[in-house]
Amino acid sequence: MSVDSSPRRIVVGISGASGAIYGVRLVEVLATMEGVETHLVMSKGAEATISYETDRQPGDVAKLADVVHDERNLAAPIASGTFLTSAIVVAPCSMRTLSAIANSANDNLLVRAADVHLKERRSLVLVVRETPLHAGHLRLMTDVTIAGGVILPPVPGFYTLPTTVDDIINHTVGKVLDSIGLTEHSLFTRWVGPP
Repeated sequence: MSVDSSPRRIVVGISGASGAIYGVRLVEVLATMEGVETHLVMSKGAEATISYETDRQPGDVAKLADVVHDERNLAAPIASGTFLTSAIVVAPCSMRTLSAIANSANDNLLVRAADVHLKERRSLVLVVRETPLHAGHLRLMTDVTIAGGVILPPVPGFYTLPTTVDDIINHTVGKVLDSIGLTEHSLFTRWVGPP
């Protein structure tokens, strides 16, 4: 019996929503994990938001990924279910991207790759970044959940006693990693009960 030593392929999509740091930090952490191959899709809006909201540049973020795909390339490997991947995370996920995923509107690679993960019953995690929410937003989130996706808004857990913005970001990124089965991280202190 042979042992599968191929890397776990994780697709990271970064949409143009505010909160680009969640996707950037996820790619940074994945780049340090052994046995993980990161495939990155950044929308044009994401590139603008990364430059505006963070001290990173889109090109520097791209260098952290193993493979970078153009959002317009619907012939990319991740557009097919026959290309084996473990999970896709869209962080942050804009309402427009959520709507496209919920409605299978596969007009760009980020949405198509998410749709592939749903149809192949692979992990899909959406870090939906919007507040407040109206009934339409909630309906779209429900549709994605029914289809098998996970809605993981960036809601900090203050039981970790965060002292910096980085602590809050790392908590969400850690929750994302837990959701896709990459639990070997130390991004936050796990709850074991009160002291």
